[in-house]
Order: sequence, then structure tokens, then C-alpha cells
Amino acid sequence: MTEIPALSGQRDQAENPGRGELERLYRAAQMYYEQGATQAEVAEQLQVSRPSISRMLGEARRLGIVEIRVHRPTAAGSDDLRSQLAEALGLEAVYLAPGDQSGRVGPGLGAVVRQALADCHLRSGDVLLVASGETTYALAQQRLGDLGGVVIAPTVGGQAEPDAWHQTNEVVRAFAASSGGYPHYLFAPSMPSPALHAALQDDPGFQQIVEDWNSARVALVGVGAPALSRKSIARSVPRDHPSLARSVGDVCLAFFDKDGTEVTFPGSERMVRIPGQTLRAVPIRIAAAIGENKAPSIRAGARAGWFNRLITDEATARALLRDA
Repeated sequence: MTEIPALSGQRDQAENPGRGELERLYRAAQMYYEQGATQAEVAEQLQVSRPSISRMLGEARRLGIVEIRVHRPTAAGSDDLRSQLAEALGLEAVYLAPGDQSGRVGPGLGAVVRQALADCHLRSGDVLLVASGETTYALAQQRLGDLGGVVIAPTVGGQAEPDAWHQTNEVVRAFAASSGGYPHYLFAPSMPSPALHAALQDDPGFQQIVEDWNSARVALVGVGAPALSRKSIARSVPRDHPSLARSVGDVCLAFFDKDGTEVTFPGSERMVRIPGQTLRAVPIRIAAAIGENKAPSIRAGARAGWFNRLITDEATARALLRDA
């Protein structure tokens, strides 16, 4: 008789978990579904047994912490959509996330980014360049595969930017931490003063980054929307300058017009970023971008060779094909 209340209490706790247990369920689900960790890795992080993680993930689904959506394949099929878009934009490869992922960039694109990076077959000692920006910052929070021994280096300066996604070292740090790479940092603003720009050329740290730029095998970049339409942009960029009104987007702070040709503005010659010709010499240049508003930016950037592989979602792909 004395055991009945205890059993009842355990049953009530299972059916109505407390705040602490809900937080544990959320952490387990986030690591497994959004960051791509294995159940063994989640178990190690939360210091529980592996069978417990399976139970916790099931409980998270039951309580609505995790919602699983199944997308019906498009009529033409994802393979057809990929091949059509690759041909229309002159790209080597296109990776598509299902549906419209504009509201969940990191987890929405994480799986296809993992596949795109796996297809690069990066080895220890290889250099992977990573751009700053909202998309790459969101992706840096995901587990994008095992990049142990791979050097992760920034493509632009951005020290002391107010927004985390423009702080290039923060993007590199998060990317390396989640994927096991070795970070190289760039301690410079995106547009230094003339004196600082001159001094950087003799700085050993900056020279290392330049070497990374010249030896990189892969670059993962975002594609910015037209400068005048953006809510967030590097503070050194004079978005009200007339030349930027002609730009349809940017890659690594290189702003370009509808033909993909770079546009200049006061101070652009001092921008700390990988030069356009150096970026185009990187063998694999992967752009990650979604949103119908970015269709002109993606189209111009692809046709001008700023990138040769694209990660996007089906909604953006259809917009690109519709307006091609």
C-alpha cells in the first residue's frame, strides 16, 4: 500500500514533466534535430545513457517540442528542379532543401550544407573559407560534419561590428566549434583607416589570412540582397552612395550590379576582403542563399562566377527559374 502513492507520483511526473525536465528534453531535441549530433553525442553532453536519449526524443515529440513535417515531392521532382536550375545558372551543382526554409535558415539548410561539404572531401590541412553574414552565421550554429584538422578562415574583416553575424571572427569561431575545424582569425575592421590598412600588409596574422585565401580549396559564402533593401549591413558600407543603388547584391562585401560586375564606392579599395579574382580561383565556391528577394542577387552572382555551387530551397529555386 505504501508504494502506490510513489508510483502514482512517478506517473504524474512522466505525464506532466517539470520545467527542468522540459528544458532537458528541449536541449536533447535541439542537439539531435537542429545541430545534427548523434544520439551518443547527445547522451555524452547531457550525461545520460544512450537509451535515455531515444526515450527523451520520443517524449519531446509527444509533448510537441518537436514537430516533424513531411513534404510532398514536387511534380517535376527535386532532381529535375536541381538540374534545371544548375543548367539555367551555369552551376556545377545545386543542393535543395524542401519547401520554403526562409523562416528557419540554420536548421532548414543544415542537412544540405552537410551534404555539400561532404562532397568536397576536405582533408586535414585543407583550407575552408567562411564568409560573414546572417546565413553563414545561422549555419555556423549547426553541426555541419566532421571537419577535424581543416583550417577555417574568414573571407572579410569585421572586428567590432555591432551585429554578431557581421563579426567575421565570431562566425569562424562558431563554425569551427560546431564542426571540429581549426580557426584562423582576422583582427581587422571591414574598412580600416588608410594608416591601418597600410600597417595590415606587414602584419603576420593578416599575411596568414592572405595565404589562406590563396590556398583555399573551398569557400562557403552567402549572397547579400540589394544594399538599399537590407535591414542589416556592415556599418562601413555607405549604403546611400549612388553606386550602391546599382548593386543587386554582394558576395564577401564585393558588391556587384545585374551583370555581376563589381561596383565601387569611397573606401572600397581599403575593404578588408578576399579579392574578387582570388575568390574566383578557389576551386569550389559554395553559396548558401534563400528568399525570393535574393533571386536577382543569386542570378547575377552565379552568372559572373562568384560561386559555382548553390545551396537554396525549392521555393527560391522556382523563383529563379520563373524569372530566368
